[in-house]
Amino acid sequence: MKFKNIYTCTILSIIILIAVQGCKKGTLDNIKPTGTPTTANFWKTADDAQQAANGLYELQSNSEDMYGRGFFWFINASDDMVVGRTSSDRENIKNFVCTGNEGSTYAPWSLHFVVMKRANDIINNVPAINMDQATKNFILGQAYFIHATMHLEIADLYGTNAQGAPLQNRANPIAFPAQPASVKDNYAYIVSDLKKAASLLPYFDKLAPADYGRAHKTAAWAYLAKAYLHAKDYANAEKYADSVILSGKHQLLANYADVFKIANNYSTEYIWSVASSSNGQSILPGAMLENKGWGLYNGFGYFQPTKELVDEFEASDKRLQTTILKQGDTFQYFGQTYTYPIGGKSNSLTGYQFNKYMEPFSYAGGIHVSPNGDEPSTDLNVPLLRYAEVILFKAEAEIMQGKSGDAEINLIRQRAGLAPKSGANMADLKHERRCELAGEWSDRNFDLVRWGDAQTIYAKPLHGANGSVVWPARNFVPARDNVWPIPPKDIQISQGQLKQNAGW
Repeated sequence: MKFKNIYTCTILSIIILIAVQGCKKGTLDNIKPTGTPTTANFWKTADDAQQAANGLYELQSNSEDMYGRGFFWFINASDDMVVGRTSSDRENIKNFVCTGNEGSTYAPWSLHFVVMKRANDIINNVPAINMDQATKNFILGQAYFIHATMHLEIADLYGTNAQGAPLQNRANPIAFPAQPASVKDNYAYIVSDLKKAASLLPYFDKLAPADYGRAHKTAAWAYLAKAYLHAKDYANAEKYADSVILSGKHQLLANYADVFKIANNYSTEYIWSVASSSNGQSILPGAMLENKGWGLYNGFGYFQPTKELVDEFEASDKRLQTTILKQGDTFQYFGQTYTYPIGGKSNSLTGYQFNKYMEPFSYAGGIHVSPNGDEPSTDLNVPLLRYAEVILFKAEAEIMQGKSGDAEINLIRQRAGLAPKSGANMADLKHERRCELAGEWSDRNFDLVRWGDAQTIYAKPLHGANGSVVWPARNFVPARDNVWPIPPKDIQISQGQLKQNAGW
């Protein structure tokens, strides 16, 4: 499904963030639509409802500040990768000295609230439209699901037990978003939305091919497992992981490398991805490609893997070759076989490159990549949550309840060509999550935060392939750095309604 430019004429495509004082603009300020059509002639027909549903996906797929490279700067804070090119604001994010007003943090923050506003408009207006009930349910299910996934990301990044993340008032969408007492309240709201979504959405295999990439039932269950896991409700995390597993709709692909191939965009391992194409969706593959692509393509050279990540893999782990390109590895690039790095020259700070998203660049003639290297999208759907992670959700939930997670961990290890574990503990679970999901949207930084490991791990420098330090040790203060700073510009505009996270 392609979403580009299909929503630019609707009421939700242009929003003005009306300032409380003067003419200043802010993301979370009163949101009012402008332009045409207006509420007087929109939200009348089934076609209006469908256009609004399309708009839920537009910014997710077509904005580099969402699932292109922008949101990935928060993930880049982990020990798995470093900022590959000089960029002060991105280096500040990595070093936990950002302000929240940097473009690289503000843009993804703001886009999340724009998408949530679109979802809330659907939830508020579509029920009154006279249309086919099954189609109405599908559209409402998508809105609840997309709102929940956006809300979960904001809650994880900005919410604490002492202060929740900002939440839009669904009953009054133009009211300034308020902060609940605790992130636990955010998680409860997210869970409620996802349960509504699951009740309304069909299974993926009931979707028409034209609707591939839209929300579906097991995706809602998978995000319920994730939300409950983050809320430390391990019994419910296990329950909803089981809902996905026992549905019979998913299974691991036999070959790990096949997960990251265009032909398998919607395989049995698919749960939720960025619906991409070579004409303008996620640019993450191009952002990870060697800067300037050895003269053959305009890669951006960001998010370069560390020696610490490479060393995490066991010697016989099949996932390493799929995940990382290291010196001496052969790979296909624009129809030719090369040895990494091409010509013996690389501008990688670490001497490594992520390999997971390289398949689109392997074809002669660049048939699966954008001809515009300044917007290096590809035909590969970038996974946001896949079935292997759901299995690991269950394993973690089991271990945290004092149960055995061996069966689930060994499913993952078996595909990787590794010997089974007996009596697997949290150290084993952490190892498998890191190796299985490296370079993906699973967010290792948040993993380290929620496990209480970030301060210790970030106190150590990061290294390149030759053993040299490529990133110094960082001073991570959990009381402050477990979450990110709320943009001060929005705090100012809110006239005190928004409160900054402690320490920022």
